Amino acid sequence: MLEGKVALVTGGSSGIGRATALVMASYGAKVIVAARRENESQSTVETIRSAGGTASFIKTDVTDEEQIRAMVDFTLSEYGRLDCAFNNAGIVGGPPDQWHESEVESLMSSFDVNVTGMWLCIKHELRAMKDSGGGSIVNNSSIAGNRVGGHHNYTTSKYAVNGLTAHAAVAYAADGIRVNAVAPGIILTDVWTDRFEKDPALREKWEASIPMGRLASPAEVGEVVAMLCSDGASYVTGAVVPVDGGLAMTIAHP
Repeated sequence: MLEGKVALVTGGSSGIGRATALVMASYGAKVIVAARRENESQSTVETIRSAGGTASFIKTDVTDEEQIRAMVDFTLSEYGRLDCAFNNAGIVGGPPDQWHESEVESLMSSFDVNVTGMWLCIKHELRAMKDSGGGSIVNNSSIAGNRVGGHHNYTTSKYAVNGLTAHAAVAYAADGIRVNAVAPGIILTDVWTDRFEKDPALREKWEASIPMGRLASPAEVGEVVAMLCSDGASYVTGAVVPVDGGLAMTIAHP
């Protein structure tokens, strides 16, 4: 599905990013893993290579524009082009709190990574894709981007991600660049696994609230990202695709 394509994955050291990198490589993409954590990222790269795929790592902090520029330039120097990008790097924020008791620094920390960092990634990815005649960008949003719940800073940042996605999709459609987003629900990443181990009843509540009756693996998000990056999605742009087992269509919330 992605044979011969060059794919960049930010936050590829763990969770949804790592799983997506592995999925994209399994479909034939040459994958660049960009993240701050070197050991975990190299593990992703080695897993891809041991399966016969092609992958490279570049250490990247998405809050630093020069590192993002270097990330894209590294991709171009190593593989000659950039066809696909999954902007996955992000932070969840803290537990739900009272807005009137919050400090502005907590808002800015969420926006520095989830919004400004993504804006910078999109900027430099667009630059590379315009030069090579097109491509596909997928941003990692969240179910929190179309409903209210959890930490207000995180929710606000994911609404902003959907706005970035829509604007870029319209502005660069004529350049052959498609821009979409995925909106994961409750995915069994380390963050959620740790919470469920401490509170098994919370898992039961979430499973009961999801129409499909189960939680998802990170790879299930990766499969949707790979589809959106493929030629099979050639007429899809500006979409925010839920990967949530139907949760966003309900009003239930544990």
